[in-house]
Amino acid sequence: MNIDLTAMPATIDLLHAGLAAIALVFFILMLVKGGSKTPAPTEAQPEEPATVAVPEAHLTKQLKTANPDAALQLLSLLQQEARFIDFVQEELTGFSDAEVGAAARVVHEGGQKVLKEYFCLEAVRDEQEESRITLPDGFDATTVRLTGNVVGHAPFTGTLVHRGWKASEVKLPKLAEGHDAHIVAAAEVEL
Repeated sequence: MNIDLTAMPATIDLLHAGLAAIALVFFILMLVKGGSKTPAPTEAQPEEPATVAVPEAHLTKQLKTANPDAALQLLSLLQQEARFIDFVQEELTGFSDAEVGAAARVVHEGGQKVLKEYFCLEAVRDEQEESRITLPDGFDATTVRLTGNVVGHAPFTGTLVHRGWKASEVKLPKLAEGHDAHIVAAAEVEL
């Protein structure tokens, strides 16, 4: 996917600021759930469900309960550096798009700082976005999500829409004994 940065608007409109905030919330929720890739069951079933071979070892794994401390710590860091919670909790209808865009810039810059400082992120796939790729029989279904008209059996050939992200390293600070991770931002009192 090629992005022309000269065509990007100088300010971020309300819709895009909201989408960025929602994406961060989903990222945090993914961390809370321990990065589980299993989607929640839905009532609507596709007409022809995909048949992707899943190794038997995956079928016998038990679900584990994620410790929320790391997700709460990340939320705290995003609040500290990006004022993330303040931005998402704010009612934005009374603000102009320029004001929301200015606030979104703070959230973006602070969020980017947190990601760079505490995570090593790498692309899941090496190919260029929008290139045609073939997924062989037995491909790792935890690293690639099939979308569109998914029918039949692998090998699958399609267009790489997004290269994906994986965290190769997480460097969150250690929490002090007795630290209450549920306090993601302490109240402030100026004297």
